[in-house]
Parts: sequence; C-alpha cells; structure tokens
Amino acid sequence: MARPLRIEYPGAFYHVTSRGNEQKAIFKSKKDREQFLHYLETATERYAAIIHTYCLMDNHYHLLVETAKGNLSQIMRHINGAYTTYFNVKRKRAGHLFQGRYKAILVEADEYAKELSRYIHLNPVRAGIVDKPEEFIWSSHSSYIGKKRKLEWLQTDFILGYFDKKVSSAKKKYQQFVVDSIGSEEKSPFEGTIASTLLGSPGFIREITGKFLEGKEKDRNIPALREINRGPAIERIFKAISQVICDDAEMRKKMSLYLCHRYSGAKLKEIGEYFDMKDAAVSQASRRFAHQVGKDKALRKMVKRAEEKLTMFNVET
Repeated sequence: MARPLRIEYPGAFYHVTSRGNEQKAIFKSKKDREQFLHYLETATERYAAIIHTYCLMDNHYHLLVETAKGNLSQIMRHINGAYTTYFNVKRKRAGHLFQGRYKAILVEADEYAKELSRYIHLNPVRAGIVDKPEEFIWSSHSSYIGKKRKLEWLQTDFILGYFDKKVSSAKKKYQQFVVDSIGSEEKSPFEGTIASTLLGSPGFIREITGKFLEGKEKDRNIPALREINRGPAIERIFKAISQVICDDAEMRKKMSLYLCHRYSGAKLKEIGEYFDMKDAAVSQASRRFAHQVGKDKALRKMVKRAEEKLTMFNVET
C-alpha cells in the first residue's frame, strides 16, 4: 500500500485524527487524557505547533493543528510517540497503540476552520456521550465559550475572530453556531476531501498542486496524485452549477462544459460523452464560453458563484 501523501509547509492547517489499534481504547483514565494534553502542550513548546481545537474520545482523537514551521510529521511523531511510550510503560505492554499512521487532511483554513471546529466539538454529542458539547470536559469547546479557563497553549483567537472582534461576543456567537447544528442533519465538512489529503476550494487545490505536487508523477503516492490532479467529477460540477442556474438549460450546459474542461481533469472524450458531443467540439465550446466570460461582467459573477459551489462538491474519497 502506498504511504499517505504528506504536504507540509509553514502556516499549513490540518485536521488530524488517530485511532487505537483494532479500534481499542487509547484513553482509559483521567490521567491518560491529562498526559496526552501535556504532550500537546510540549508540541507547542518544542515544535511550534499551534493547536486550535481538540477532542479526546475513548479510542481516537481529533485535532485542528497549524504548523508554523511546516513540520507536521515531527509534531505527530512527538505526540503519538511520547504518548505510546507513556501508555505502554504504565500498563507494562509493548507494540503499537495507534492504528497505522495518523490521518491528516490539509485544510484551507478560511473556508473550513469554523466548520471543522464545530465538527470536532460535536463528536461527543454525535456519539451519544453527552447532550451538549460543553458537558464533555475532554474537548476544547468549553474553553471556546468561556465555561472553563483556557489552557495557555490552546489557540482560540483565530476561530473566534470569525465571529466578532469583541471576545465576549465572539464566544456567545460561537456557542450559538455550534448549538444550531445539534439535532439537525449535519453535513460532514469532509465531503469535499480529495484523495483523503486536501480540503479546499478549486483555487486552493490548484495552488497546492502547483506548488508542491508538480513533477512528482513518479512518486510512489501515484494513486493520491492522480486523484488530486483529476479534480471534481463531471457529475459533481454539473450538480453545483445546477444550483446556480435553474431555469436556463442552455446556459447551464455551456457553463458546465466550460468548468468541466477547466477543472475536472477528465479527458475530452469523457466530457464529450457526458454532454453528447464530439471531442473537438468540447474544446471549441469551452474556448467560446471563456471568450464570452471575458467580455460579460454579469456572466463572470455567475461563473464565480458556480466555482464557489464547487468547494462543496469536490470529489469525496
């Protein structure tokens, strides 16, 4: 099996999860969880990790972490390695504690930080452990809403800053933001994840691909690279555009074809078959529409709205 694709750079945000081997508990006592939090703290001190949110369930944990130095692998070796040593020594056991390597999704923070923090904080509610997220003491939620003293190493300002400049008001708005999702059919923020590696807008995906993945076609992470390079599926693109253009079938088809040609990574033959066109006609129609977009301000706005929709309809893996 190919190793996970890791993209690391200063200022990167990741949603990180790690599960117990064979789904077994990794936290069996209050002391265990306190010790794990201690390793999160030392990760911020030694490796400049910035921990935005956390949630420690019984057999897994969630983190939203930012890497000031572009060193996620180093940070996670410290956290998981130190905790495994502690856990094994305490219980006189040997071997793996965690199930394989941790899972890390590189995230476009401005698009997803709020949603991911809510998703992380609602884990105990979804699991039926508590009715309200603040009732679960092993997550960062209570620190966000001012129900308990914030740990010095926990960074809450970034996410709260999306809600209000005044901290007290931001905490109340954040609490309501989380509460509003309880009891409703919660949409997973990970539906747009590409190759289990990237979560962000089409522009973010293009930027990361261009900076960090070009020229790596011979890397042994080929399956992940192919998935990333392929982009959103044709069906997903058409669905996104259908939410923007409801009553003009011809315009919907033209824009869908144009954005499929631009973003999907599909072959002309595949796009042509979907729209019942010949290969050459696909590229010609795409060029004509691009020319039209360049001259029409209203159409450019419509295309931008469609591109924003693609953020929610990227390939799920």
